[in-house]
Amino acid sequence: MIRLEDVTLFVRAAALGSFSNAAREADLLPGQVSAAVHRLERDLDKRLFARSTRSLRLTAEGEKYLPFAQELLAVVQAGEESLHSDNELQGELKVAMPSDIGRNVLLPLITRFCEQHPKITLRLSLSDQVSDVFRDPVDVAIRYGVLDNSSYVALPLAENNRRVLAASPAYLEKHGRPASLDEVAQHHCLLFTMNSHVYDKWSFPENGTRRQLTVKSRLLCDDADVARRWAIEGMGIVYKSWIDISADVQAGRLEMLLPAHPGEAAPLNLICPHRKQFSPAIRQLHSTLRTHLTAITQLLP
Repeated sequence: MIRLEDVTLFVRAAALGSFSNAAREADLLPGQVSAAVHRLERDLDKRLFARSTRSLRLTAEGEKYLPFAQELLAVVQAGEESLHSDNELQGELKVAMPSDIGRNVLLPLITRFCEQHPKITLRLSLSDQVSDVFRDPVDVAIRYGVLDNSSYVALPLAENNRRVLAASPAYLEKHGRPASLDEVAQHHCLLFTMNSHVYDKWSFPENGTRRQLTVKSRLLCDDADVARRWAIEGMGIVYKSWIDISADVQAGRLEMLLPAHPGEAAPLNLICPHRKQFSPAIRQLHSTLRTHLTAITQLLP
């Protein structure tokens, strides 16, 4: 008989990359985690991990079993939540999101959501590193862009959002306003990394094709929020999601550039590996965020 706690420790060991890390998280000894995984392997009659003194990695069988183990735990959690007769939202939400929109747009909404539902426990991860919802310790992730993995399940948050060019009034007064996309490449452009890759190729739809600008900057950061702040301080031109900078444009801290050249689509989605993991709390959170974000995209010129 497979033990639920053994499956839990297997999933966490796979996500954290070691028995020691999984043991530390669960307040257990590494030997207890190792024994639990060994017991699960015996029950399944399959080896799930390839072990060495310095590394721990999933075998082919382990890779195949992992998503089923994750779904099993999610179904058990959903079943527990369904038994509460008061229908009050509760449970733990582990959410990953980009840094800029997370801090400046979504954080107040999520904080208010938690105030309204005091039985919700929140674990929030803000980073421009793209979370792997199959392996990382998150329930859902909020991501920009068109999904490139059909195995994800997605709920749209802002499907009409796009990127826009913007700069501060002070920068434009000092350096002039670009009259074309070619001129943009001659200006100071503010860059940031996404998942360890420098976002220095700015794409624009043009005549049914895609126009790409390769831009350079003496300023580079690994946090997209810093690029936005640099733009406000007059350090250069930024190319970011409208949702990220809409409040700055509305307040006059930034001005949109070249509105006749719409930026590339930047739809925002709430994603999850399996539909069964969309608990009532996650669905209510999605509804709350979507209402607010749709209102922001409707202000897009």
